[in-house]
Amino acid sequence: MKNNDFKDVVFNRRSVKEFDTNVKISHEEMLEMIQEATKAPSSINMQPWRFVVVESEEEKAKLRPLIRFNTRQNDTSAAMVLFFGDMQCHEHAEEIYGEAVERGIMPQEVKDNLLGMFVPSYQNASKQHMNDIVKIDSSLAAMQFMLVARAHGYETNPIGGFEEDQLAEAFGLDPERYVPVLIVAIGKGDYTSHDTVRFNAEKITTFK
Repeated sequence: MKNNDFKDVVFNRRSVKEFDTNVKISHEEMLEMIQEATKAPSSINMQPWRFVVVESEEEKAKLRPLIRFNTRQNDTSAAMVLFFGDMQCHEHAEEIYGEAVERGIMPQEVKDNLLGMFVPSYQNASKQHMNDIVKIDSSLAAMQFMLVARAHGYETNPIGGFEEDQLAEAFGLDPERYVPVLIVAIGKGDYTSHDTVRFNAEKITTFK
C-alpha cells in the first residue's frame, strides 16, 4: 500500500543503515520507482541519469569492497541502486526531442532550435563542466528516488563513500563516459533511526 501522506514521506525520511534481509523488491516495482524518479528535472531534459540495481549476493559481494564503511547497508538491503551520470547524454537528444514532437508536446521548430542551440554546447563543454551537469541532474533524480521509495513503503540510505575510480568498470560501464554519483541502499527498515539537527532557515538564508 502506497503512502500518499506528503508530509510523512518528506519530513519523516531518515537514513536507514540496516534492513530486513527477508524483504526483496520485485523488478516490476523497482522499475516503477525508477520511472517515478525520472520525473525529476534535468538540464534541457537530457536525463543523464543511469541506474544499476545491485541485488544478487554475487554482485553485492563485488560491490562490498568498494563502499568503504557502508557494508551494513550493502549486506542487509534489498538492493543497492548505483546512480551514474552519462557524460555523453546529448547523444540521446534527437530521441528525446523527437518523441516530444511525435507526442504533440513540442513543435518541430522548437525541437530544431533546441538541438541547434544546446547540443553543440554539450559537445564542446569541458569535462569538468559536463561532470558538474550530470552530477547535479543525477542527484536530483536520486533525491526523488528516495522520496518515491518512502511512498512505496521502503526506506533508503544515500551513500557517497565509495571508490569512485573503480565503480563504473566493476559493473561493466565505461568509466570515461559514466560518472558515479551516488549509491542508494533500499529496503524495509530494520533500524531505529534518530532525529537530526538542521540549521534554522534564518541562519543560512540571506534576502537581497
